[in-house]
Amino acid sequence: MIAYFSVALAALFVSCLTFYSGFGLGTMLMPVFALFFPVQSAVAATAMVHGANNILKVFVVGKHADRGVVLRFGLPAMLAAFAGAAALGYAARFAPVATYTVGSFPASITPLKLLIAGLMVIFAMFELVPKLSSLRIDRKYLVLGGLLSGFFGGFSGNQGALRATFLTKMDLSTEAFVGSNAMIAFMVDVARITVYGMVFWLSPETAGLTAGQAPLIVTGGIAAFAGTLLGKQFLHKITMNYVKNLTGALLLLIAVLLGAGLV
Repeated sequence: MIAYFSVALAALFVSCLTFYSGFGLGTMLMPVFALFFPVQSAVAATAMVHGANNILKVFVVGKHADRGVVLRFGLPAMLAAFAGAAALGYAARFAPVATYTVGSFPASITPLKLLIAGLMVIFAMFELVPKLSSLRIDRKYLVLGGLLSGFFGGFSGNQGALRATFLTKMDLSTEAFVGSNAMIAFMVDVARITVYGMVFWLSPETAGLTAGQAPLIVTGGIAAFAGTLLGKQFLHKITMNYVKNLTGALLLLIAVLLGAGLV
């Protein structure tokens, strides 16, 4: 029951809060799943919830997407997501580098956890450090931005903040920004879920998702749907700075716990 409550609450809150920011759901939900799944399986489970939620977003706001941005950024991101997801499958094979206990709680530090924790710290800095937060990238680097965002999205699910850094340079309207974000994120989700399915469900060498974990994923998906609908209706007045600061602070906390092997 605690697992269902934790996943549902996290998915509802973060999906609601980040509807307009275009990032945050996958980043914040993955560590919650990691409390109950192996890290690599938590990334895959989060991708399923993230992908289902983005289907809803595409129906709600996809019509406002900027076609040129989606093609120049989204297609490279989708291709790079295949590589990132495959890299996750490779990294998941490495054994823990250290194990210990905190009271009766077992902790395990693995190369994969350290890598994802490091990525979280980097992306947290993009939210919390003013110079990095205000960084804008010229539109001529859209393809490069898509490749980087897609790869990290496939590897750890941390793609939205980097994507937002590039897209805010485009001077898009709020509707076009949200719609383009939804379309690109959905494209990345399609790519990485395809690879996760082959690596974590079909490979006997990794701990994949089991039938017993499926209801937890469905719970997260339903809660994320509800959060998206609430976000569209009620949270349009929340400032981007509030979302960025909250996301950055939580990212740092989660990175510390993950890097220490406590998640």
